[in-house]
Amino acid sequence: MNRHGLEVGVALLLLVAIPWAVPCLAEDPVSIPSGWQYSAPLISPEDRNEQPSHAQKDPTVVFFEGKWHVFMTVKLPNRSAIEYCAFESWDKADQAERFLLPISDSDYFCAPQIFFFAPHDCWYLVYQMGVPGANKMWVAYSTTRDIADPESWTQARPMLDGGPDDPRTVGELDYWIICDQDRAYLFFTSLNGKMWRMWTAMDQFPAGFHDCQVALEAEIFEASHTYKIKGVERYLTVVEQDGRRYFKAFVADALDGEWKPLAVTEQRPFAGSKNIRPAPGVQPWTDNVSHGELVRDGVDQRLVVDLSQPRFVFQGMWDNDKRQKSYGRFDWRIGLLTPVSP
Repeated sequence: MNRHGLEVGVALLLLVAIPWAVPCLAEDPVSIPSGWQYSAPLISPEDRNEQPSHAQKDPTVVFFEGKWHVFMTVKLPNRSAIEYCAFESWDKADQAERFLLPISDSDYFCAPQIFFFAPHDCWYLVYQMGVPGANKMWVAYSTTRDIADPESWTQARPMLDGGPDDPRTVGELDYWIICDQDRAYLFFTSLNGKMWRMWTAMDQFPAGFHDCQVALEAEIFEASHTYKIKGVERYLTVVEQDGRRYFKAFVADALDGEWKPLAVTEQRPFAGSKNIRPAPGVQPWTDNVSHGELVRDGVDQRLVVDLSQPRFVFQGMWDNDKRQKSYGRFDWRIGLLTPVSP
């Protein structure tokens, strides 16, 4: 597709009417799209001689001071790292200058989450990181007061360091912070159908996480992302399922509450091959909806989303192209979902 076609496709996506909605399995006044349409790939690997990437993954995004700020995992020769770019509109995303964040010498740091922590008046980037000698993966973080300066991030530090006092079991991944008025919660998944929950008092963040508890046990896999729903006292978790990747959705009354199913089957997912289609003028390029993030209504630690006008940034590719490849060789690209009538 030429750039003109891409711009038309993105414009159509952003103008589409919002259809509602999937009936809830939970007794909860939450409506989600029954169908989505996807853009052309908006962020692909940059053409460069040094440190070339073959995949753009795990996007996390905020809109701040007139620009979209995107942090994502990139698969480089022999390592994974975090890359940053910023742009005024999504049709310009692939032309935006890229920056590999100089926050760690580790050969594995990835799956970022970006948010502004208002009590500290600074930005936090939370991610997972492999550290030699650590018994478990670090829950790492860096901070800055200037999100637009990729050189300003602090070096990686641990929230949880994988040592003997770390209460996690071994094997969790995809760490996610969300706060209510009193606590900062840390959610993550393990590949045995469990989503875990830890918390700390707001005035202790980013330290003090303890009591690793199972928050949800279901047929789920990874990439759990949790949000406060605008206008109601409800929370939404979207979490990825394995195979041909798709997202399920669960709702709860509180971050320490019980998660109830909202859209949890492959036939009626939150977002997956059964309810996505290319936008007008876009050539089909994916039947996977993987490691995505809802666009937030704001930038702070509450992670508020407006479900009256949702957008979902995701990584995609054809399922057939995953065959006979290891996961690290998958050629993910980043696209955008917007609601559409099924």
